[in-house]
Amino acid sequence: MQKAIDKRLQEGMYPVRQVKDLKDILNSSAELFGERTAYLYKERLGGEYLPVSFRQVRDDVNALGTALMDEGLSGLHIGVIGENRYEWVISYLAAANGLGVVVPLDRELPPHEIASLMDRAELSALIYSSKVEQKILEALPMVEKPVVLISMDSERRQGETLSLFELIQSGGRRIAEGKRHFIDAPVDPEKMSMLLFTSGTTGLAKGVMLCHRNIASNIYNMSKYVDLTVRQGQQIGLSMLPMHHTYEFTCTIMASFYQGATIAFCEGLKYVVKNMEEAKVTYMIAVPLVFENMHQKIWKQAEKSGKADKMRKAIRMIRTLSHIDKKIQKRTMRLFKEVHAALGGHVRLMVAGAAPINPNVINDFNAMGITMLQGYGMTECSPIIALNPDWCARAAAAGLPLPESEVRISEPDENGIGEIICRSESVMLGYYKDPEETANVIRDGWLYTGDYGYFDKDGYVYITGRKKNVIVTKNGKNIFPEEVEFYLNKSPFIAEVVVTGEAEEETGESIVWANIFPDREAILEQKGVLSDDAVRALLKNEVDRLNEEMPFYKRVKRFRIRETEFDKTTTRKIKRW
Repeated sequence: MQKAIDKRLQEGMYPVRQVKDLKDILNSSAELFGERTAYLYKERLGGEYLPVSFRQVRDDVNALGTALMDEGLSGLHIGVIGENRYEWVISYLAAANGLGVVVPLDRELPPHEIASLMDRAELSALIYSSKVEQKILEALPMVEKPVVLISMDSERRQGETLSLFELIQSGGRRIAEGKRHFIDAPVDPEKMSMLLFTSGTTGLAKGVMLCHRNIASNIYNMSKYVDLTVRQGQQIGLSMLPMHHTYEFTCTIMASFYQGATIAFCEGLKYVVKNMEEAKVTYMIAVPLVFENMHQKIWKQAEKSGKADKMRKAIRMIRTLSHIDKKIQKRTMRLFKEVHAALGGHVRLMVAGAAPINPNVINDFNAMGITMLQGYGMTECSPIIALNPDWCARAAAAGLPLPESEVRISEPDENGIGEIICRSESVMLGYYKDPEETANVIRDGWLYTGDYGYFDKDGYVYITGRKKNVIVTKNGKNIFPEEVEFYLNKSPFIAEVVVTGEAEEETGESIVWANIFPDREAILEQKGVLSDDAVRALLKNEVDRLNEEMPFYKRVKRFRIRETEFDKTTTRKIKRW
């Protein structure tokens, strides 16, 4: 297996520079890229994008870190909470780069859960934006110990609440006077510097302890597979997923900074296309739901304009013949000009992660002239475990294991499917104050992911589903709900679906149930106004039709209809439980 992987890698990994920690990335990128634009931000909603250079980012981080040290916050746990913005980035880096431990918090949580995480993380300070100020004020009385508050938006100190702006100004003055205590502060790459809580309620969320080595190694190795440098022309990404999640911060924010690309901060999900056009975005790193929604809208528009059949024919031709004649795609690209325009007009690369994606979405975007690929990971691995190289991606695969990492299948069955385990420099230090759970998932240096999957003959990893979600039938067959959901999601009349195994009262046997949230808009457009019974009959026909594509033991036996969409995490993954 390793020989197959090594052969793939020898075909063309990108040259990258060695880095040992985030401070090293900050300083080396500032020197390499200087006055080039690192970030694009807006002072107000709907305003113009304004640039921040790589050198300015470094100077602002150093100034803030200097001031925070002078406030007596060295060696402490510092929380950051708020929307994606420039101040969030420099707060994270100042806290982590020689000051103490940064604790990113989910701004969508209710006050009582924020308070619970503040206690669990033992926060001494919290840097927050005005958009979550009310939640913070409600949370504080529930927090056990005093917390220093720092506002991202106040221009000056308000009572006991410090101003981030004033801290940066004062820190800059002290550096100008020759104070270098933060700049010269050593970073221990092996020590916990980031504490991230996984998705879930506060009782279930685990505190993942990461060090600089974990994240720097992940950035260094993923950059060998995906090129965000100016070799391909100016590269501009869009930061749209919540920054408290390591997928967004490591892969979008820090990997882009490391490679010299520019990141524009999105104003919100409803402004995605507008911001893409304004910032001339060339790449997007997001969750499948974002890309699947884009894909769906493209085909709906194509149907309305009467171009859908021509587009399907062109896509079939490209998939069939482009490997023989590279000019085929260029000759058919005029059909996709409107698609590119609808995505801002400049997108060249899309990367999906954090959940499985329909391979047809990837194949379509690739045929339309936009390179699309997917990766696989988890917070406990900083986060990337496997990633498709942009020169040899496979639509259905999660990717190849990152360089300098080992990935294996534990206890594979007769089909080669088993639990995915990983060993690398990116594997977490453990769960915060939870040695028992740490020992459960890290054994002999191997991270047991809880995901089932397999390798193909060339070393690509494929994910079949979560270990805890597996439905086991009486005859010993394993059914992965995610596989059944993949088929059901082919229906234009199903917006969302979660498959579960539920025991029948009479026999006690576990059978497959589908919990369906219908696409009411699509039903109305294509079938007109239907009664509840007619909607159920329509969905039954869809389930029966798609059941025919699956082995008998995997087929859906019962289904129920939901009136509301499923609850989701802030990274837009459906909460199964």
